[in-house]
Amino acid sequence: MKVSLFNYELPKNLIAKFPVEPRDSAKLLLLNRKTGEIEHKIFRDIKNYLKPGDVLVINNTKVIPARLLGKFFTGGKVEIFLTRQIEKDIWEAIGKPGKRLKPGKKVIFDNELSCEILKIEDEGKRIIRFHSPKSTLEKIYEIGHVPLPPYIEREDTEKDKEEYQTVFAKEEGAVAAPTAGLHFTEELLKQLKEKGIIIKEITLHVGLGTFRPVKVNEVEKHKMHYESFKIPQDTAKEIEKAKSEGRRVIAVGTTVVRTLESGFEKGGKVKILEGSTNLFIYPGYNFKVVDAIITNFHLPKSTLLMLVCAFAGREKVLNAYKEAVKHGYRFYSYGDAMFIY
Repeated sequence: MKVSLFNYELPKNLIAKFPVEPRDSAKLLLLNRKTGEIEHKIFRDIKNYLKPGDVLVINNTKVIPARLLGKFFTGGKVEIFLTRQIEKDIWEAIGKPGKRLKPGKKVIFDNELSCEILKIEDEGKRIIRFHSPKSTLEKIYEIGHVPLPPYIEREDTEKDKEEYQTVFAKEEGAVAAPTAGLHFTEELLKQLKEKGIIIKEITLHVGLGTFRPVKVNEVEKHKMHYESFKIPQDTAKEIEKAKSEGRRVIAVGTTVVRTLESGFEKGGKVKILEGSTNLFIYPGYNFKVVDAIITNFHLPKSTLLMLVCAFAGREKVLNAYKEAVKHGYRFYSYGDAMFIY
C-alpha cells in the first residue's frame, strides 16, 4: 500500500497555532463510518452522541516541559529535547548541535542543573545523566519549555503550560499531548458522568515518534516506535463487561486506540495490562475493542491518519478532511476534533 494514498492538501492558515477558548468550543465533525455521512457541530455537543453505559476511555498522561535550553561549559548554545526517562536521573534525549553532543560532553542549564552525555544510540538519540542538588524533575519543571510540535512554528508561552495539557493529566512522562483530550473541560466531564457515561483511564506516554515522518514509500515497511502503556485493573474490567454486554467502548485519541488494541484480545478479553507497544494500525487491521473514536485532524501521510483510515475507510476519512478544509476547521494539535462512530 502506497504512503502517497494518505496525502491531502491543507492550506497553511488552517494549522492551529493556539487553542480556542473555552476548550470545548472547538468545532466537531461527526463521521458515520458505515454511511460516510458528515455533520458539523461544536465539541461540547459530544454529550448528545454518547449514550448511558458507553465507556469513554481517556489517556491521563501528563506532558513534561521536555525542551531544555543550555550551553556547553566551553560556550555555545545547546538544545536538549527529552524523549523518555530511563532511571531517576538518566534520560533518553535528542539534541542540537548533534555533532558536538559526544559522550563525555557536559551541558549546563543553570547553576543548579547540568547533564553529561553518556552514549549515542541509533537515530541520533543520546543517553544523558542529570546532576542537580534538587530533584531533577523539579528542575525540569522550573526551567523546561513546553514541547510544542514543530508545525506550530512559534515559541511556547506561559499559557501553553496549561493549554497543552488535558484537564485530567496526572501521570508524568509524555513529550507530546494526547491532543483529542484537550477539548474536554471539567464541566463537560461532569455532564457526561451525570448522563451515565462511564469514564475510565489508561496511561500511554506519548513519545517523539508520534511526529516521526513516514520515510518509506510502502506503508507496510514503516516501523513504529515503542511507547509504554498501562491499563488499570478497573478500566480492564469495565471494558470486558461493556464488550460482553454489547455496550460501546469509545477511545479519546489514537493513543487510547493503540493501548486498548494492544492490551485486549478479540471479543474484549484483557491480554496484558502493562507493557510497551509498537502496534502499527493501518487499513486492513481488524479492530478488537474500539467502537468509536474522538480524534483531532492529523498530518498528511502520518501513521495517525492511517490509523483513522483503518477505522473508518480511507475514502470516507479523506472526504471528511476535504469537507473540514472547506468549512475552515483548524488542524493538528491545537485544532478541532472529529467523532467517528
